[in-house]
Amino acid sequence: MMKQRNFLKTLRLLLIVGLGTTHAAQAQPQKKDPAQVFYQLREKMNSVHDYVADVRLKIDVKFMRVPLMAGKLYFKSPGKLRLERGGGISVMPHKSINLSVDKMMPTGDVTVIDAGTDQIDGRPVRILKVIPDAEGDIVLTKVWVDENRLLALRTETTTRENGTVKTELTYGKYEKQALPDRILFVMDVKEYKLPKGVTMDYDEGREQAAPTKGGPQLPTKGRIEIRYLSYQINTGLSDAVFK
Repeated sequence: MMKQRNFLKTLRLLLIVGLGTTHAAQAQPQKKDPAQVFYQLREKMNSVHDYVADVRLKIDVKFMRVPLMAGKLYFKSPGKLRLERGGGISVMPHKSINLSVDKMMPTGDVTVIDAGTDQIDGRPVRILKVIPDAEGDIVLTKVWVDENRLLALRTETTTRENGTVKTELTYGKYEKQALPDRILFVMDVKEYKLPKGVTMDYDEGREQAAPTKGGPQLPTKGRIEIRYLSYQINTGLSDAVFK
């Protein structure tokens, strides 16, 4: 009888320990597959088919001080853009940079590699390296993803034609639609067409390149900052708007 009681006590103890271990394992969140995270992020971004936004643009390229530009930015997926300005000078790199985050993301099937974790403004982010399966202009995209909100806070896209374009994104009222309040684009500006009549103003402290013969040093990077003041989302914009 004593042996039977001891056996039952031992069995009960093992069951308690086993159940406790099972609950502990279930309580720990499972890390999502990196490809699943990327496809979910891209699906959320693609839910916005078009928008009209009141914007302010600040352009900082090659020692030029361009007046702040205000206007309306029209967008229609995939990557159609039109800017109606209320004033200022139209200044863009000679090789046009598409100011659309969806163009920073590879389309179609991709290979996604987990590149670790980081923090941006105190928020934990997961870094994903995304390689398109089909050959195109995008060679590689790195995305810093806030998994809790399913938002891209930073991207770094390497292209065949236009070098590397980096973006920094911040969100507010429209984060549920993955639409930012602010985007900062940083890109290579090796080829740049200077409009006539634009006054150049030197500004020390910017990223510099090697000096050119008979001329000043020139920066290697250009920056375009867009602030989105308001959005009208999925109104059914016609293709005629972009012709």
